[in-house]
Amino acid sequence: MSNYLKINFKRICFLILGFGMLSTVGIAQHVGATPEQIRLLTSEWTGERFPDGRPKVSDQILERLKSISIEEAWGVLRNKGYNNQYEGDWQIIWPDSVMTGRVVTAQYMPLRPDFDKFIKTTGVEKEGRSPKGGTNSWPIDVLTNGDVYVADSYGKMADGTLIGDNLGNSIYTRSKRGVIFYGSVRDQEGLSEIQGFNAWMKGQDPSYIREMMLTSINAPIRIGRATVLPGDVVLAKKYGIIFIPAHLVEDLVITSEVTGLRDQFGHQRLKEKKYLAGQIDSEWTEDIKKDFLNWLANYPGKLPMTKAELDDYFKERNW
Repeated sequence: MSNYLKINFKRICFLILGFGMLSTVGIAQHVGATPEQIRLLTSEWTGERFPDGRPKVSDQILERLKSISIEEAWGVLRNKGYNNQYEGDWQIIWPDSVMTGRVVTAQYMPLRPDFDKFIKTTGVEKEGRSPKGGTNSWPIDVLTNGDVYVADSYGKMADGTLIGDNLGNSIYTRSKRGVIFYGSVRDQEGLSEIQGFNAWMKGQDPSYIREMMLTSINAPIRIGRATVLPGDVVLAKKYGIIFIPAHLVEDLVITSEVTGLRDQFGHQRLKEKKYLAGQIDSEWTEDIKKDFLNWLANYPGKLPMTKAELDDYFKERNW
C-alpha cells in the first residue's frame, strides 16, 4: 500500500471513530430516550403512538392477552425468531393474578459519582425532571394508564430496593398496574395493601436504596434472559414473564386464541372417541378441518375474537 493510501486510510478510520463517538455522546446527553429514538427502535410498529414515541397497543388487545398462556405466547415468538423474550423465577406479591401492559423501561447501575452528577444535571436542567427526591422517582413520573414499570437493577437486594409503599401508591395511581424489577423492593407488606398493585421481583429487603443510580429511561434493557424495548407489551403470570414486541402482539393474540380453540376442540373429540390421538396430534385431514370449522360456527360461548378476525386468520394461514 502506498504512503498516500495509508494516510487516507488512517484519516477515514479517524473520521469513522469520530462520528461513532459523537453519536454515542449524542445519545448519552439524554436520560430519557427522545420520541424519535423510540420510533427508530420500534420502527416495525405502524399504529398509533404515545407522545413519547412508544407504540400504543390497544386496551382491548391488552385485555385479551390476559387469557393467553405463557407457553402459547412463547411458542409464537419463537416461531418468528424471537428466542430471548422470556424470564422466569420471580417472587410475586399476588401470584394468582395476571398483568398485561405497555412497557416503560429504566436502567440502574452501581453508583459512580461523576456519572450520577451528569445524570442529575441533565435530567433536571435539560429535561425538566424533578430536583426533589431520588432519581428512582423519575421513571414513575412518565407513567400513564396501562403502563408497566420495568427496571433492571442488576439483581441487587440489600440497599437495592427501588420502591417502597409510597412510590408503589404513586405507580398504581398513574398506571393502574404494577412493576417488574430485576432487583428488589422495600416494605412488601405495605405494597401488598395497595389494592390492584402487583410486583414481579427477584427479592425484597427492608433497606433503603444506596450506592446505585438511574442511568436511562425508555432505552433498551436486559431482564435476565430477555431483551426489552420501551413500548413492548408484557404478559406477566406466576409461570413467568413474556416481553412481546408491539408489532407482533395482535398476531400473537389471535394465533394463541385459535391454538387454544383447536386444543379445546381436540380434547372434546378425543373424549368423545371420535378421533384417535394420532389423528388430533398430527396434521389434520380435510374432514377434521371441516369438523373444526363447524364446531367453531356452533361454539356454545362467546369466541375471544370477532368473525372477521377469524376469517382473516384462516385466509392467511395454511393450518
